[in-house]
Amino acid sequence: MSVHPHAGKPVRPEDRVNLGQLVSEYYLKTPDVDIIAQQVSFGTSGHRGTAAKVSFNEQHIIAICQAVAEYRLAQNITGPLFLGKDTHALSEPAFASAISVFIANGVNVVIQDDVLSRSQTNAGFTPTPVISRLIISHNKTHDECSIADGIIITPSHNPPTDGGIKYNPPHGGPAEGDITKQIEQRANELIKTGLVDVKQLPYVQALESELLTQQDFIELYVSQLEQVIDMQAIAKSGVTIGVDPLGGSGIAYWPVIAKKYGISITIVNPVVDASFAFMPLDKDGKIRMDCSSPYAMAGLIAMKDDFDISVGNDPDFDRHGIVTKSGGLMNPNHYLAVAINYLMTHRGWPQKSKIGKTLVSSSLIDRVAKNINRPLSEVPVGFKWFVDGLGDSSYAFGGEESAGASFIARDGSTWTTDKDGFIMALLAAEILAVTGKDPYQHYLELVSELGEPYYGRVEAVASFEQKKVLTALSSNDVTAEMLAGEKIVQILSHAPGNNAAIGGIKVVTDNGWFAARPSGTEEIYKIYAESFIDEQHLQTIIKEAQDIVSAAFKAAGL
Repeated sequence: MSVHPHAGKPVRPEDRVNLGQLVSEYYLKTPDVDIIAQQVSFGTSGHRGTAAKVSFNEQHIIAICQAVAEYRLAQNITGPLFLGKDTHALSEPAFASAISVFIANGVNVVIQDDVLSRSQTNAGFTPTPVISRLIISHNKTHDECSIADGIIITPSHNPPTDGGIKYNPPHGGPAEGDITKQIEQRANELIKTGLVDVKQLPYVQALESELLTQQDFIELYVSQLEQVIDMQAIAKSGVTIGVDPLGGSGIAYWPVIAKKYGISITIVNPVVDASFAFMPLDKDGKIRMDCSSPYAMAGLIAMKDDFDISVGNDPDFDRHGIVTKSGGLMNPNHYLAVAINYLMTHRGWPQKSKIGKTLVSSSLIDRVAKNINRPLSEVPVGFKWFVDGLGDSSYAFGGEESAGASFIARDGSTWTTDKDGFIMALLAAEILAVTGKDPYQHYLELVSELGEPYYGRVEAVASFEQKKVLTALSSNDVTAEMLAGEKIVQILSHAPGNNAAIGGIKVVTDNGWFAARPSGTEEIYKIYAESFIDEQHLQTIIKEAQDIVSAAFKAAGL
């Protein structure tokens, strides 16, 4: 994909979103679930869409929440449901819709205690990792008669036009596929039958219900951070941290963290604006709060010399972007490798504790694991595959190439079972405070010893039929014996860490690999590739990967 001429530059008038129209469309447009694009559809991170295209609106949210309420009843989940939202424009009306349905269904809903204050930066916004931590903390101290779960209303880093909602069951992490399938099917059935089986109260009436309670999520989460990060080391070192929340849900947390632990934190962008008009445009010229993108993070990168460490997060704070003086914005894969190496050599966790990675994450992580003699578990794309391992602490760390990760507490207990952008950001400061070197300097040391990775990802248009073919590919369908001049040593259709289908294939050589898989939400397929030789070798891998996929389509008559 070519870079848009305005990438990294300020938003132009024509890039701005008409928020009034967007919210009106949320309430006024009616989805037709006979049209695939207008159905409730849970991908790896919940249901996402936009009111403009009738893929995220009031009927979707009402139906999803009714389906979740019914699922809770069937599973005897009778404790509180922690409800959070991010700063996207559609999150606000969806939040109101969710409250009105859950209260009508007799669910005890707990929300951030300042939700009614409507202050600019603290209007009840709640990050994804906070919901996960709330669920885990509650369920540790309550029996099965009062187990909790949660809902986060967020489309993550998606553009301002989008909305999203995801369900976290009592384990605190993203719901598994069998759960989301039930919710998805029931929600579409409810919409198709005119929502006649939905229970809903007027929002104002729901707000007055005794079933709705408010809690100080910020204090609870911040007070526990020292369980997972060496906050004293950061404070004593005097490390200065620049923070760009990218207008996200964690903006009110950083001042509390700074005050409680005596850390030098400067919020370089204190603005919350649902149009996100303060963002530099992303690579494709769209407004997107992607903290791993050098274009979206251009503002913070320009200030890298003002702080010892600079960090950014996406709107629901489950992703992280790390900027260092020595290297600028770090590639997410590079930082994951550094974080894993540091944690596994500084925490004293059991030797058997696993390192979890997705199969499209860098093989530098594999080399780090081997170098420090730690078990590695490679799973399909999606953080849900790390939930059980983080929940029972058999996984010390779980991370994705898309800048999402979490890890266990310092004592080896569970911290979160969802991605936590706060701790990954603070870990960068801890690494500098404890070692005297920033994460990028650690990365350079790793690659000097283990080899330098060259990583790439490309996308191509794919029809529904082509996506089905790619999903069903097996090792028998790949006849090639060589890839970019090297002998193929492994062809995977299932992840070695848990034997789960990867929904595509991964082809591996000694010094490179590629993975091809279809998108779950778009008419495209993606090729991820990596070389430990050079950039030219990487491009050869990508070219031959495209040829292999094209051959599979041709063999299927497509």
